[in-house]
Amino acid sequence: MRRDGQRSQALIEFALVSPVLLLLLFGVIDIGRAIFYYDTLNHAAREGARVAARASNQLPTNTDVLSAVSAQMLGVPVTQPCPQGPISTSTPPQNAAWLYVTEPAPPGAAETSPPPNAPGGEYSAAAAGGCSAVNPATGNDQLQVTLRFNLVLITPIVAQVTADHVVMTAAAVYRTEY
Repeated sequence: MRRDGQRSQALIEFALVSPVLLLLLFGVIDIGRAIFYYDTLNHAAREGARVAARASNQLPTNTDVLSAVSAQMLGVPVTQPCPQGPISTSTPPQNAAWLYVTEPAPPGAAETSPPPNAPGGEYSAAAAGGCSAVNPATGNDQLQVTLRFNLVLITPIVAQVTADHVVMTAAAVYRTEY
């Protein structure tokens, strides 16, 4: 026969141990989410670069690259703040991604006359609003597709430690086929 004191002891022990167990459980879930998004981000960047570099009857545009990347990043809003760069160091919105199609190793500032930095189907355009000018690629130029994703963790203590975001970046460089 158990005494009431033993029930109380078990309840207190559970109350002391359960926060640690829950923190571990949600931490494992957050690590799993981070690995999933890291892999998905890299795959989406490669797929976007493949689309930007492919030769077809109609040359690809930034819209084609955005569509290919968005198809890989299901449920994640993907936008292009400055399609041809510069690649911003600021943080994208929560659980959202920014897409850039640029020359390999793009500079940190806007360029008025950049090397080829856009898919071949884009039209040339002057620099505007802090964004680099658009210079379509030709003749097997290299293009880099970069994705920046802001992952917000669901574990409260870990989210506070990471300032409520973890910014992941993935890039892929392909040589154009046109």
